[in-house]
Amino acid sequence: MPDDTLTYHPPDICLILRVHGERLWLTSEVIPTVRQLERGEVLDEDDVGAALAYLEVIWIDACQRAVETDSARAALDRTGSDRDVVLCEKARRYHAAVRRLRVVVGRRVAALTGLGSDSPAHEHASS
Repeated sequence: MPDDTLTYHPPDICLILRVHGERLWLTSEVIPTVRQLERGEVLDEDDVGAALAYLEVIWIDACQRAVETDSARAALDRTGSDRDVVLCEKARRYHAAVRRLRVVVGRRVAALTGLGSDSPAHEHASS
């Protein structure tokens, strides 16, 4: 029988891990692709279409990560006051910073892909 205590993280640590993962995905996958498209580095029309399709796929993944991050934040908010207050506040600030990054990147993705505010992915990313 596996030991589940090895995979459990307290809500503050869980939020930090989720936020870090989301930030890493945005900065290492989404933003470089957005920059490449914005700078016009993809010249061939077929390559532009492929790059836009790739951007849409990684943005969907980013939005799923955002849902998981926001769920971790909600779990932290539901916990009692027996947690490390300093660590909880740092986790909340980190989350707020990544949410701001998410909004800025979401606008850039929407401008490139045509995803409007009616897109569930865009709605979540800008909320």
